Amino acid sequence: MYGRKADTDVFVIGGGPAGLAAAIAVRRRGLSVTVADGSEPPVDKACGEGLMPETLYALGDLGVKLPPGVGFRFRGIRFCQRDAQVSADFPQGRGIGLRRTALHELLVSEAEKSGVTLLWKSPVVGISHDAVCLPNRSFPARWIVGADGGQSRVRRWADLDSCVANSQRFATRRHYRVRPWSEYVEIYWGPRLQAYVTPVSAYEVCIVAMAMSPDQADFDRALALLPELQKRLACAEIASRERGAVTALQSLAKVWRGNVALIGDASGGVDAITGEGLRLTFRQADSLAAAIERGDLRGYGRDHARISRKPLWMGALMRQLGHYDPLRRRMLLTLSRNPGLFAQLLAIHAATTTVKNIFSAGSHFGWQLLAG
Repeated sequence: MYGRKADTDVFVIGGGPAGLAAAIAVRRRGLSVTVADGSEPPVDKACGEGLMPETLYALGDLGVKLPPGVGFRFRGIRFCQRDAQVSADFPQGRGIGLRRTALHELLVSEAEKSGVTLLWKSPVVGISHDAVCLPNRSFPARWIVGADGGQSRVRRWADLDSCVANSQRFATRRHYRVRPWSEYVEIYWGPRLQAYVTPVSAYEVCIVAMAMSPDQADFDRALALLPELQKRLACAEIASRERGAVTALQSLAKVWRGNVALIGDASGGVDAITGEGLRLTFRQADSLAAAIERGDLRGYGRDHARISRKPLWMGALMRQLGHYDPLRRRMLLTLSRNPGLFAQLLAIHAATTTVKNIFSAGSHFGWQLLAG
């Protein structure tokens, strides 16, 4: 299959969390790995910066442990709107709010310790069936992994651009220097927009505003439509440069072809408001490494579809709630009167409940919604 001796078993294109997670997982199986990225660490991204408990377990399965005291530990999720709010704790422990740059530095350190070759400031300009092309050389490789984000060039080069579903929203992010006022990740709902508030330290919160258009996601406009949140931030100092991003809900027809596989946002995405992006990435990394070790990517394709199914469904639901304001207001009012039901729904989202409980909670919620 390959015409020349490989310089590396696996070449990963993209040095963000997805690429580093894949590299670490492959190295744990004894294969040689090279990662190339056109930027240099730490790599940032406009995201909510909350690591849910299941995400922490997936990260631990890769051998990456967060140092004691890092970030801010939060208890669960709180939904907020003008006339109602409801919260629930995670059933499997606390999550951690952590700056994306700090997470990236931890992953870089783990990759270096595990023996991954890291090529920073090394943009990839193309691929062939047995090599990766950098500006000044061709790098032979047995397997090629595309971890180069939502606008992946590897996806296009490998003819994997075909989508089953594709939609997007826009986001802007700021950090504020202020003591967190809650032990929860809070999602503030306004007219066709949401603000996702994550405590990331004892003196700082991360806030991401999300909407269907760039104008609607303008940070100051969003705050004006969320007066309770605007009031909390009235005297707070902005602690970071504002960053924008596109958050995509995307499902690809296929995530591998030949000896090329996609991972992370390059392989499709879930809406950022679900908080599931990194958990999926870390689980994908473990599955991909196992498939490469076996020499057959078909198992990775099946696993990718399986672990993405519920987050894609949840992302679609959350987007619908954001789009239809009357339905969302009624839903939150219903849940505020039945906080135990919200806890059941959070357990479903956290993948800690049975199919029987899912049907029970869904039926109960539907009945309460109609009765309300």
